[in-house]
Amino acid sequence: MSDEQKFADLVFEGGGVKGIGLAGAFAALEAGGFTPKRVAGASAGAITAALVAVGYTADELHEVLGTVPFASFKDKGWEDRLPGAGPALSVLLDRGIYEGRVFEEWMAEKLAAKGIETFGELRAKQADPAGGAPLSVIVSDVTDHRMLVLPDDAAHLGVNPDELNIAYAVRMSMSIPIFFEPVVHKNPSDGREHVIVDGGMLSNYPVWLFDSKGKPPRWPTFGLKLVEPDPTVQIGERLTSSGGDGIVHYVRSLAETMMEAHDRLYVEKANFARTIPIPTLGVGTTEFDITPERVEALYQSGYEAAQQFLATWDFSAYIDEFRTADSA
Repeated sequence: MSDEQKFADLVFEGGGVKGIGLAGAFAALEAGGFTPKRVAGASAGAITAALVAVGYTADELHEVLGTVPFASFKDKGWEDRLPGAGPALSVLLDRGIYEGRVFEEWMAEKLAAKGIETFGELRAKQADPAGGAPLSVIVSDVTDHRMLVLPDDAAHLGVNPDELNIAYAVRMSMSIPIFFEPVVHKNPSDGREHVIVDGGMLSNYPVWLFDSKGKPPRWPTFGLKLVEPDPTVQIGERLTSSGGDGIVHYVRSLAETMMEAHDRLYVEKANFARTIPIPTLGVGTTEFDITPERVEALYQSGYEAAQQFLATWDFSAYIDEFRTADSA
């Protein structure tokens, strides 16, 4: 394989805490000699994609995972502390239980460690041969019922793409409905408010994002997809088996079920051929009390899944079957 073919575009699927497995898969790709050319992701996939884009190596990502304060991401507002009210009032007033501020601050800190805050700064870094990869973050605009790819669609929010804060964009993308409050963004140009939620609500696995029509790709796109250990279990069973009481638990379970259902969607043969399926070992989307042992097990699951994929990957055969000029 030529040096050029050792590049790869990477698309990371969303999945909340399950996204730990994405970092393990990235480590195997790096060990296999692949360098990311472009990266994209929704929800947890956006987190991994952003860290990879600004230059985190596989070893650095592994180290970050060992120190992620998952439990602290469940930050509560004043209404959550009122006796007899709690999460229900938070959902009623803010459309979500947890604030998301702690996560955004954590994300900004990790990006700042690489000297990056905005998409413009990331673009400038890419001029350096050792710089990062172009980043696409998928978010869902509930107000206008449309998917946005940031920073390309930043103008829709009245923001200059180069001035858009990456941590802010990732915070939008990981806004799991009901669990986290949505980001309410006010367009500075026209004053309209946009309610932005998890990118996975509209496109949790946009493996097609970097495809071009009419010609075969110069390097592959790999999709890193999170899959449940037993796909024969009906996804709706989560509503009765995950425990908890009250309307808040029920609505949150509905939201999680809707997001996790993306894992059950049919993936056409051409896309499956470039998909690395990562077993999630039963870890839940919102399992923010995950133990260090389960973190490491999920990371290793991703690593082993990517290793197995690369053992049989043949870029030339993929192009011949799926991406010739006539079939693209």
